[in-house]
Amino acid sequence: MASDMNSRKSLADFRHDALQETSSTNSVCLERVRAGDPGNLWVTAERQTGGRGRRGRPWVSEAGNLYASLLLIDPAPMDRLGSLPLAVAVAVHQAVRSVLPLAAEPVEIKWPNDILIGRKKTCGILIEGEALPGGRYALVIGIGINIAVMPENPMYPVTCLRQQGSMVSPDELFAHLYAAMSKALDVWSRGKGIREITARWREVACGIGEKITVNLPDRSISGHFSGIDDNGLLLLETGDGRIMPIAAGDVFFR
Repeated sequence: MASDMNSRKSLADFRHDALQETSSTNSVCLERVRAGDPGNLWVTAERQTGGRGRRGRPWVSEAGNLYASLLLIDPAPMDRLGSLPLAVAVAVHQAVRSVLPLAAEPVEIKWPNDILIGRKKTCGILIEGEALPGGRYALVIGIGINIAVMPENPMYPVTCLRQQGSMVSPDELFAHLYAAMSKALDVWSRGKGIREITARWREVACGIGEKITVNLPDRSISGHFSGIDDNGLLLLETGDGRIMPIAAGDVFFR
C-alpha cells in the first residue's frame, strides 16, 4: 500500500481521457490498469453501449448525460475502503448542487451513494475493485449523472438536471465533479478523515428518522433509518428496539 504521506490530492494529480463512445468507462479503466496504467485516471465518454449499474443492472447511457469513471490504485488500506463510497457521494452531491438553480428541489444522498433531487434519482455510482500483481489493488469509481436523458420504466422515481432547471453541459458538469472529487478524496485522506466525511454525508442525507425497507439479497427488512455509523454502515432500528447495521442493500422509503 502507498504511504499515508501521499494521501493529499490536488487537481494536477489526476489525468483525463475523454472518449466519444465506449462499452463502459469502468471497463476501460480496468483494461487500462491491467495494461499497467498508474492510476489517478479519469475516463469519460459521451455515450456507453454497455453501461451497467449495481448488481449487473443495465445503465441507460445515451448521449447528453455524464458518464465518468475514476481509476485509483491502493487508495487506502483495505480495512478503510468501506468508507470510500461516502466520500464519493459527498463529492458528487457537491458537483450536482453547484450546477442547479437556488430554487431547485432539495439535493440529498440516499444511502449509500445515490443522489436524489426532490426524492428522485438523478445519479448512479458503481464502485468495482480488482486485485493486481504484487499485492496492489485497483478501484474504479463509475459515475453516471442524468443531465438530459432518463431511463424508461425505472425501479425508482427519476429526474434529470434539465427538469430541474439546469442547462449545464456534460463537460461543464465534469469540471465540477473533477474538482469536487479531488477535494473529497483529500478530506477522506485514505480513510483517516472518515469522521469529517460522515459528518458531511449526514448533513445532506435523505430520510434519516423515516420508515424504510431495505432489500437484501435473501430478504427484505423494514424499520426506521437511524443514520449511519462512522464506517458508513446503515443503522436500521427494528421494531424490537434493536439497531441492525447493514453493509449493502437497496433502500426504499415507505
